[in-house]
Amino acid sequence: ETSGLQELVPLLDMGLKHRALHGMLANPDVAPFEVIDKPDEVQNWVLIDHLMVIHKVRECDYMESDVYPDTFSSKNGEIVWSIAERNELRCLRSSPHQPVGPTLEAREGARDILSSFLLFFTSNVERLILLASNHQSAGSASKPMDEIDLRAYVGLLILAGVYRSRGEALASLWEPECGRAIFRATMSLKTFYRRSVMLRFDDRETRASRSATDKLAAFREFLFSHIDNLLSFLFQLLFSGRCSFKQYIPNKPAKYGLKLWVACDARTSYAWRVQPYMGKPTSGGREKNLGSRVVLDLVQGLEHRHVTCDNFFTSYPLATELLKHNNTLLGTIRSNKPELPPELTSVRGREVFSSRFAFTDVATLVSYVPRKNRNVLLLSTRHSTVEICHERKNKKPRIILDYNGTKGGVDNLDKLLATYSCRRMTKRWPMAMFHNVIDVSAYNAYVIWRETHPDWMPGKRNRRRLFLEQLGKDLIRPLILRRKGVPRTKDAYDLMVSMRGDSRIAADGKRKRCQICPRSKDAKTRTSCKGCGKYICGGCTVPLCPVCSERGDGDSDSDPAVTACGVKRSNL
Repeated sequence: ETSGLQELVPLLDMGLKHRALHGMLANPDVAPFEVIDKPDEVQNWVLIDHLMVIHKVRECDYMESDVYPDTFSSKNGEIVWSIAERNELRCLRSSPHQPVGPTLEAREGARDILSSFLLFFTSNVERLILLASNHQSAGSASKPMDEIDLRAYVGLLILAGVYRSRGEALASLWEPECGRAIFRATMSLKTFYRRSVMLRFDDRETRASRSATDKLAAFREFLFSHIDNLLSFLFQLLFSGRCSFKQYIPNKPAKYGLKLWVACDARTSYAWRVQPYMGKPTSGGREKNLGSRVVLDLVQGLEHRHVTCDNFFTSYPLATELLKHNNTLLGTIRSNKPELPPELTSVRGREVFSSRFAFTDVATLVSYVPRKNRNVLLLSTRHSTVEICHERKNKKPRIILDYNGTKGGVDNLDKLLATYSCRRMTKRWPMAMFHNVIDVSAYNAYVIWRETHPDWMPGKRNRRRLFLEQLGKDLIRPLILRRKGVPRTKDAYDLMVSMRGDSRIAADGKRKRCQICPRSKDAKTRTSCKGCGKYICGGCTVPLCPVCSERGDGDSDSDPAVTACGVKRSNL
């Protein structure tokens, strides 16, 4: 036994302050290192314990005496932090000016609302969906889809989101009394169901082999063909069906769903890139440095940009890696990171609203105390000096103010998408992803349109709703013009006639038999001739533009194949 060990052990068991231990160890009458009749291993144990206590005592004394060293090391001993301000990064200071706003290609392509949307929902995307969907329905009674059918289907999804019908049953949207006439004027409910069932995004014959190594096999080709045309990082997509990578996040509005990593613009929430989270790799091991890998994937192709993220992603190695691509990092960082110095992670003895800074050649670290015994740590490669807003009562550093101003990009995007979302209830996770792609594409199209046409509907607070409504109508218009069948309800028929803009008019009352077709055909219609007033079906009409109709170019004198009633003789 040592002469002082018997007195040290009770103090350790009682958990007294380090200062009390320091006073005992400093007592010359106590010799804790004097070993009597004990082997060397006991002596070594006492020495290690002594060094540990001395280290904590010195840290405690330093915190209470406000002595701030010029340099201090990180927890892993690999990084030396200093209180001296660093020079601003040359690579960012000398970078060329980056224009803000849409590119020249986007400005030239956004001629109207529909073309703005087609910048993201491109012909390649449409071709991929049509090829996979028609291959899926081959051999069935369903009619193959073409580009007009697909656009009309997407247009109805967008209009359902505009009318806040996300949780409403499809049957109620097509209901004659309480539904929307525009849905019945575009296609029947049965046709919409068939389109939803046959929609696919990959080759079903090779899916089994691809799914063995890729959980996203059923949607990967479509997703990456879409985002290649397309900063803050996570939101949750609601989904309750079966999926091998479905996640549970209790602090999200959609607790169960598909996790998506998103990089978007901090000012406009324009989505730059989306990446689904697939869970653990198929190899079975846990992925290391997931946050850093996600950020580097999402900002690929970007230079001279400021990246803001939360403490799940932020790390010192990530900050240095982003600097290699001329991008800066700003984000909160967890206190257990090994690259942080203990002097800034500790809050003992610090005043409320106090800040401490530490610098390296590439990064700035700040520790801010918003309330007693609580601190917030932020890492930045964008800031290089000590800046504190003393005019504010809470005396927040400039780093925190900049972080608060740019951290809400993804949360704002999630809120905006949920306002007019086209998501429908489904048990197929590729369909849930497809609905989200439509939402993001429509919002990005709105941002492009708003930036390229700043004078469009100035002062209107519901500009996005009007944009989406017009986009939905532009997508369904070609199918309405091509549709041969006539809806039975009067309001849907009137809407169909008004969108076509032809010479047919809606008749009052019930449908009547066509007065040109044989009685045995029993063709019912609400269309009447503009000249004589006879009821005529769609097969007995001749389309004329308004100019030719006013000039009378459709009468028998100018066209021998047409009667005075505007009806083809071959149909008489």
